[in-house]
Formats: sequence, structure tokens, C-alpha cells
Amino acid sequence: MTPTISDDADTGLSRRGLLARLAALGITAAGVAGSGATLVGYLDDAQAATKAGTGDPAHAWCQVIDLRYCDGCKECTKACQKRHNLRPEQTWINVYTMEDEKGGTFNMPRPCMMCEDPPCLKVCPVSATLRTDEGLVLVDTDTCVGSRACMAACPYEARYFNWKEPLPAKRMPMPNTPQMPVAQKGTVGKCVLCADRLPQGELPACVAECPMGVLYVGDLVTDVAVNGQGTTVVLSEFLRENDAVRFKEELGTNPRVWYILGHGQKLEDAS
Repeated sequence: MTPTISDDADTGLSRRGLLARLAALGITAAGVAGSGATLVGYLDDAQAATKAGTGDPAHAWCQVIDLRYCDGCKECTKACQKRHNLRPEQTWINVYTMEDEKGGTFNMPRPCMMCEDPPCLKVCPVSATLRTDEGLVLVDTDTCVGSRACMAACPYEARYFNWKEPLPAKRMPMPNTPQMPVAQKGTVGKCVLCADRLPQGELPACVAECPMGVLYVGDLVTDVAVNGQGTTVVLSEFLRENDAVRFKEELGTNPRVWYILGHGQKLEDAS
């Protein structure tokens, strides 16, 4: 059974303000441990890696993708493209049709994995790729020279080169920041988990617009995750009880995206 804390219909919480109120729920890693529950090892590892960076960040963002309920509608992709004014060929979160061991198919969304040890970070010749204290891997497109070394280094093929001029702005032009990048010809773009929304307590566009509640945004510090349907879960319990896995974990990138399979699928062939 999913360890649900609360649903939007029961509490009146809005999706817009849900993230901002996670701490108010009183669900923290320390609290779960104190209750006698055992936290999964990879949650402890991730928290330790987070604190090793700057000491004690307020948040440590991650994602959970529940493949059991993904119907391949690609509303997540559409929401991302609309939010970031991307061209059709720019799919920062892509949805692949995969084949399982029994010859059937399933759908697999693939955003940026927000790796704790990102290969892209090490190869950029101008340090345009950066990783925040809260675990978000971003690109400064004002610094990016388009070498595409990061694209070659990413084992998840989660980066895209801007070959063309960006689409005309549909509203007042926004300032270009790594948290809310404005596409520029000759630079690399990628999923940023809507980093500008998170401090405001808002869900990333892909999470908010998923009609099946497949995508969750989580926080390793508070040990909570929430989807666009208003369902909030204890992150460590949700991962452990559903045997969550990470894509290409054997590469040592320590991705911060967990997948719940549910049907014995394998993720090795998504590309």
C-alpha cells in the first residue's frame, strides 16, 4: 500500500502551495527513523552526499516516476515545452515506448537524472554546467559555447543542442538564468526541474500536468514526495515498498530519479 500522507481533496491543499507546506506536515527523515521505520540505504547515501557539499542545504530535490500508471500520453513533454517555450524537437523530458521481458510494452518518461556525480559537469570546457547545493544540475547558457562535450558525456541522452533560433517569446521576455533558461542558438538545453518554481512552492510543469499522477517531485531532506494529483507520500517508504530502481545506476552517476517498475521491466535500453 502506498504510504500516503494526505490527498488534496481531503485537506484542501492546492498543488501550487503543496511543496511549500511539506515541512509543516512534520514528515522528516529523522521523524520516520524515530518511529522505528528503517530508512532505505540509498536515501541515507543521498542525504550524506548532499550534506557533503555545503554542510546542510534546506532541500535535496529528486524525482520519482511510477511507470505502473504511465499511459504514454506525453502531457509531461507538452507541459515542459510550453513552459520553456521550446521548439518541437526539443524534448527535455522524453517518453519512450519500451519492451518488457514478456514481449509487451510500457512507457518510460526520461527527464534529466540530476546526477549527484554528473559526467556532464566534468567535461564542460567553460564551466557552463553547474550543480546547485540542492542537487539540481543546470546550464548557464550565457556561458555555454556549444562544445557539446556535455552531450557526449551524458549517458542518458538528456541534453539537446539548440540548432535554431528560439521561438518568439509569447509574453514579456524573461531574464535568462540557469534556473529558468532562455533558449539561445548554439547552446545546450536540458531539463531543469523547473528550478525557478521550487522556491515558490510550485510543482514542476511536468509533475503538475501529468493526468495519471505518474511523476513525483521529492525532497530527500524532508523525506516527502508529491505528484500533480495532490498525493503526498513518505519518500523513503514509497521507494522501499515499491522496489524503486535507478536508471543505469551501475555507471556511478548516482541519479536522483527513481523508477517504480511494478511489472518486471528493464530500463537498460531507453535511449
